[in-house]
Amino acid sequence: MTVPYEFKLPDLGEGLTEGEISRWLVSVGQEVAEDDPLVEIQTDKTTVEIPSPAAGVVSQILVDEGKVVPVGTVLVVIGGEPDGDQPRAEAKARPKPSEKGRATPLVRKIAQELGVDLDAISGTGPQGRVTEEDVRAAAGPHEGRREPLRGVRRLIAEHMARAHREVPAVTWVEECDFSGVDLKLLVPTVLKACAESLREFPELNARLERDEIVYLDRYDLGVAVQTDQGLVVPVVRDCDQRSIDELREDVERLAEGARAGKLKPEELRGSTFTVTSAGKLAGLFQTPIVNYPEVAILSIGRIAARPVVHDDEVGIAQLGYVSVTFDHRVVDGARAAEFGLAVIRRLES
Repeated sequence: MTVPYEFKLPDLGEGLTEGEISRWLVSVGQEVAEDDPLVEIQTDKTTVEIPSPAAGVVSQILVDEGKVVPVGTVLVVIGGEPDGDQPRAEAKARPKPSEKGRATPLVRKIAQELGVDLDAISGTGPQGRVTEEDVRAAAGPHEGRREPLRGVRRLIAEHMARAHREVPAVTWVEECDFSGVDLKLLVPTVLKACAESLREFPELNARLERDEIVYLDRYDLGVAVQTDQGLVVPVVRDCDQRSIDELREDVERLAEGARAGKLKPEELRGSTFTVTSAGKLAGLFQTPIVNYPEVAILSIGRIAARPVVHDDEVGIAQLGYVSVTFDHRVVDGARAAEFGLAVIRRLES
């Protein structure tokens, strides 16, 4: 019999300490070759497909899809005898209902809150573990359709909660005349205007790290992209040094990759400031949430033909609102307003 290989969740870099099992690409009893696709891991940056580090038969899968585990957790065992081929041995090894470890502390807490007796439940998880879904099913009927908070949606929820908890945010809003902007090039044009304005207002292109403000000397701007899985923010590099046409190519490429779920991890890391525009769905204006750990974000509201007064005469212009949400610990209100006006001047000129 081959010596079993225990595959642990690897350190994926960028200071990440945990990951979610997004999807298993193998099943117990399946034979895999080295470098065959093994599992998809969802981090707070992207989804990563991890290949098998060894060849052999998958004998155990120890973590359910949708579960979040720390780096170093054993995820799967390759080699040895598959659990399905040894029902008696599996039954002996499986914990008794009253043994610790049959359910995680979180599942035990949910069971207590719902008044569910764990000893009366047959677990459907690996090694007979009781899952949250098992507990909720045992609790009886409940109102509405429920789905676990997973993947990108879970990460968005955690990210937004952290931003609300840690960032004292304020939003400034002003009107902008977009008549001189080719709206087909709106996002790259805004990226260029923001990058040039950030040079004048470096505190909006910064980080707050403990008791220090870190002023960044690069202008790598995030662009919020709505996908079927939720909001993704790929990064457009060197926005201050590139032409609008070059920025357009990058924006289109990154948006397409985001919607297809094919962005590389490095394409989602290291933004210094974020721009968001929801197009026809934008509404009059927004109060966007700062993309932590950045300290500011700019959004563009819906642009439409509206009446405007010039030299005491009423005319028609393509008007929209520009919003800047900023971390008031780092950025003063007056400076945020000056930054927003600088962006508007560039867009109107």
